[in-house]
Amino acid sequence: MTVTRFAPSPTGRLHVGNIRTALHSWMLAQRDGGRFVLRIDDTDAERSEERYIDAIRADLAWLGLDADVEVRQSQRFALYQARFDALRAAGRIYPAYETAQELDLKRKILLGRGLPPVYDRAALQLSEAERAQLEADGVRPHWRFKLDHDAPIVWDDLIRGPQQFDPRTMSDPVIRRADGSWLYMLPSAIDDADLGITHVVRGEDHVSNTALQLQMFAAMGVTPPAFAHEALLTGSEGKLSKRLGSLGVDHFREEGIEPQAVIALLARIGTSDPVEPLVDPAPLIAALDFTRFGRAPARFDEAELAQVNARIVHQLPHAAVAGRLPEGMGAAEWEAVRPNLTRVADAGDWWQVIEGPVEAPGADADTRAYLAAAAEAAEAIDWAGDPWHALTDRLKQATGRKGKALFLPLRQALTGRDQGPDMAALLPLIGPTRAVERLRRAAG
Repeated sequence: MTVTRFAPSPTGRLHVGNIRTALHSWMLAQRDGGRFVLRIDDTDAERSEERYIDAIRADLAWLGLDADVEVRQSQRFALYQARFDALRAAGRIYPAYETAQELDLKRKILLGRGLPPVYDRAALQLSEAERAQLEADGVRPHWRFKLDHDAPIVWDDLIRGPQQFDPRTMSDPVIRRADGSWLYMLPSAIDDADLGITHVVRGEDHVSNTALQLQMFAAMGVTPPAFAHEALLTGSEGKLSKRLGSLGVDHFREEGIEPQAVIALLARIGTSDPVEPLVDPAPLIAALDFTRFGRAPARFDEAELAQVNARIVHQLPHAAVAGRLPEGMGAAEWEAVRPNLTRVADAGDWWQVIEGPVEAPGADADTRAYLAAAAEAAEAIDWAGDPWHALTDRLKQATGRKGKALFLPLRQALTGRDQGPDMAALLPLIGPTRAVERLRRAAG
């Protein structure tokens, strides 16, 4: 069974980059009939907040990305300790006693010599007596995972293709702080092994982490997941944008963006497939193929999202939006104004046009006379059928007007606007009483 996971840290709100990896992880599980795991990475007790956990759940729910399983790393420390003890006994974890300042100085010296700032494993050269003396002096060690330098680290990435790292060019990663708290690397690998994660989708900034974690999987004697490292998102200006780090569900909701629009854009962004305004994600799920993802940075454009959103809104049935519409606005009114909306919230503007009052622009004497004739014609036509075409046909015959001269003054008088929904759909909703009153008022 395909098992994917999304593993946010509850130290802030989800942003568009997080949402994208969560979406693709969820889609992969949906495509294969598998499971989608939400793993809350709350090992950092000082920075993790319960309100952010609630927000993560709410954001995923708004998008429809329901997790089959939820786990919290803060409740799994006993598992981490057991794996830690086993790896230490096997010689794959060792204590290191350098301070942060000492490590920083070592890095600067190496960089000054034009060498990569790789940890020199000085801690492994300490004797038992030296370690005992350090601890007697109150120096508490941090803990590193010892990389195997004998063979290159290789894997076939689902997006980036064959990958290879030389472990000799990499520092043994710190996996646990001196105060006993955990860093990301080892607990994440332990969880992936324990939860049976088969596929990990994440940003390309994690590629080197994957290389390190592959050795951790090997040291634990477990099969690693398959990895798909997605190209990072860029802003519409084509550069890595800090703004993307602040764009999340709250922002999208405030802008009137539908969750279906976010899914439609993020599902295809960075692929060779066109973005389609699909209300139902099923076709997007069925077509998910990581080989179609490019390695170039993927461009996220809010203007494109707004365009997709408008096309999504144009498809939404009344039942899907009824709770967000003005009181009294029914299916007929929604379907009449829907083609002119970019956001559901804008329906209120057109409800005001239907209900009134409206302010028509000033008109010259000839136009006022035309509108007076239109008011009389509106009283005489049959409103049970197609009143708009009945009205315009009658006026065309009576006045000889056609085209813009025939239609625009009527639209302006009836709606107060130069453009808008199809008047054939809108006029029956305005109704005869309001229509006649508006035409007479515009005629002066």
